[in-house]
Amino acid sequence: MRISLRLRAALCALFLLFLCVSAAFPADVRGEALAAGGSKEAVMEVSTGRVMHEVRSRERAYPASTTKILTALVVLETLPLELEVTVPREAAGVEGSSVYLREGETLTVEELLYALMLRSGNDAAVALALAAGGSIPAFAAMMNRRAAACGATDSRFLNPHGLHDDGHYTTAYDLALITAEAYRNRDFRRIVSTRSVTVGEGESRRYLANKNKLLGTFEGANGVKTGFTTKSGRCLVGGAYRDGMQLVSVVLDRYDMWEGTKAALEKAFRDYEMRDVLSLPLAGAGERAAEVRLDERGDPVPARYPVKKRGEDIGVRFVK
Repeated sequence: MRISLRLRAALCALFLLFLCVSAAFPADVRGEALAAGGSKEAVMEVSTGRVMHEVRSRERAYPASTTKILTALVVLETLPLELEVTVPREAAGVEGSSVYLREGETLTVEELLYALMLRSGNDAAVALALAAGGSIPAFAAMMNRRAAACGATDSRFLNPHGLHDDGHYTTAYDLALITAEAYRNRDFRRIVSTRSVTVGEGESRRYLANKNKLLGTFEGANGVKTGFTTKSGRCLVGGAYRDGMQLVSVVLDRYDMWEGTKAALEKAFRDYEMRDVLSLPLAGAGERAAEVRLDERGDPVPARYPVKKRGEDIGVRFVK
């Protein structure tokens, strides 16, 4: 009887401790932490590559269909938009998300890019990869070379669509670098910011509505791509432009990816502003600095830098 009373007292004490710890964190904070789970995240300003938010951004993760950002970039740099592509047998009936391409039908590279980025067509990914690389392994090699050129050194891509493969991975930071590079391509920006489009003619005519719910619901949203497999979890790369600042946000394996992305982007826009680097003081040794170089005309590159509005002293350092 005495042991039972002691056990009950201990359990009551543990319960009260739990209530006290739980009450110390507001419900919305507890909910956000639960939703975020083991997510990997990064928010980056495109022109400078400055990271404004990151959570486990260098941990490897499966990118699912956000892979198609790199696929689109490689295709845009390899094939003309007006080139007509005849859908090969290998592209018809690819598993997962699809625009139901039929073997032998013909669409342009641009139309297939819309199918790739708006509707996440795995069949479109294969058709484009074969047109650009001749084979999936050859195109994957092109992807990996382009990723490395972006500075994405902890990524490995084995296919153009992101269907699961244990050897196909990236990080939130690497994917932000890749997306920032893609945003420098005008056609990429135009395609991923399109809300809906009709492509093809006759039996190949298709109406494509963008799956990206940021468009039209978040101020300044202008891209980019969703993704999901059972191994990757819910993934979202979002882009938004406000007041001269283009941001990309990467969220990998987060249940509330829409809410998490909006919150991270909103905070970055609230906390940072773009400033002319020539208006910044010269940084002293060891001080935080915006590193810029001067081009052949003597103009700074980058010309503007995202500076935190409150509490951050930052100068400029010119590098060769």
